[in-house]
Amino acid sequence: MLVKTFQSASMAEALRMVKAELGSDAMILSTKKEKSGGILGFFSKTVYRVTAAIDPARKPAPPVSPVVAAAYHEQPERQRTAKEDLENSMLAPLARELRELREKVESLSRRNETTKESSQEEVPTQTNSSESGINIKNIPREDLEELKKLLLSTLTKSQTAGIRTVQWPNAGKEPVAEGLAEAEVMNDDSPLAQELSHSGISTDLVKTILETLKTLPVGEDNQTIKGRLGETFGRLIKFAGTLKMRKNSPRIIALVGPTGVGKTTTTAKLAAMYALNRGNKVALITMDIFRVGAVEQLKTYSRIMGIPLEVASTPKELEKAVEKHSDCDLIMIDTAGRSHKDQEKLNEMKNFFEDKIPLEVYLCLSATTKDRELEEILNRFSIFQISKIVFTKIDESESFGNMINLLMRDNLQIAYFTTGQRVPEDIEVATPAKLADMILRGASHD
Repeated sequence: MLVKTFQSASMAEALRMVKAELGSDAMILSTKKEKSGGILGFFSKTVYRVTAAIDPARKPAPPVSPVVAAAYHEQPERQRTAKEDLENSMLAPLARELRELREKVESLSRRNETTKESSQEEVPTQTNSSESGINIKNIPREDLEELKKLLLSTLTKSQTAGIRTVQWPNAGKEPVAEGLAEAEVMNDDSPLAQELSHSGISTDLVKTILETLKTLPVGEDNQTIKGRLGETFGRLIKFAGTLKMRKNSPRIIALVGPTGVGKTTTTAKLAAMYALNRGNKVALITMDIFRVGAVEQLKTYSRIMGIPLEVASTPKELEKAVEKHSDCDLIMIDTAGRSHKDQEKLNEMKNFFEDKIPLEVYLCLSATTKDRELEEILNRFSIFQISKIVFTKIDESESFGNMINLLMRDNLQIAYFTTGQRVPEDIEVATPAKLADMILRGASHD
């Protein structure tokens, strides 16, 4: 098999180069959008690389006449993108199916003629023949069944081809046929599989995601690859959604996690989200008396938001602080950052969370942390009976497959994403659609 990579400033031009050199029978293996050239990262240009292959044993497609080629290149860029790329990527495989079907019919026809010539008796029979001269009565039953399967396969492909358009992640603004997009999704070597792998999702989970995606019925909300991927994540990953307040007692949430993941800022963001944006009665409690400036930082936030702040340096003080604000809708507890390798400090902090305090523990993790370390952190902090996950520093990460790996393998529930330092703007409720957008956007930047 001849494999070759083509590079151009646009996806449409790269596909035309494939067709011009390898012909319409070429098979697209991968597409990629990259930055090329420049100095120290500046003045770089976007390029598209398309890797295609063709079987040298196949007969090459007849060359395009100069007149047709000239007319083709005179077409505007937009017309070529909509029409020619569709033919290249979608109709060529269908043409191969039809050619194989024609060869099968011709083979059956020749067999029929040979049977006639070798026959010793000239008995006229009524035939149901077409232009190819096939005598249906003389075709063996098994060949008819095979012919029927080929016809059904071809009909199915022709009916799903090019009805709607969807946006492919790495193709800029160029539309591709949905039939092609769905066909690619079915193939583990498809562009979507590559996107998921490039984002850092493990091979076994990519397979699970693709298998689930293939079972989805097409609806109004999943016309695009991103929409279908979002719906798939919604089926495979638990999303906590917006907090629902209780009627007779407060929701008590403690944020734990390694040092430096942004727990204090996240605590303030959540307090602001529910106090200022949703009108809930909120109180803050901090246990972080070890880090310089941690208490003063939360004091500043509480003063701006107009909500109370308590400091708890012992389990008894924490219990009293919770009791003091039992009339609130939500109590947010900020804890001291602890290294997941310091088991003694983790056990010490666990003593604060007595059974008499009905709190939920949210584990804050940085999106920039590698897979293996995320698993290790989760294992060490599991002594707190983790309720939900908050991923911070989304704005500092370029790929997010590590989050998918952790959430799917450990069957965890994701609650929030934080995307910067601003309070309360840079936090949002985690949703399947947002996660799909992050995965595809992050993979396209690799």
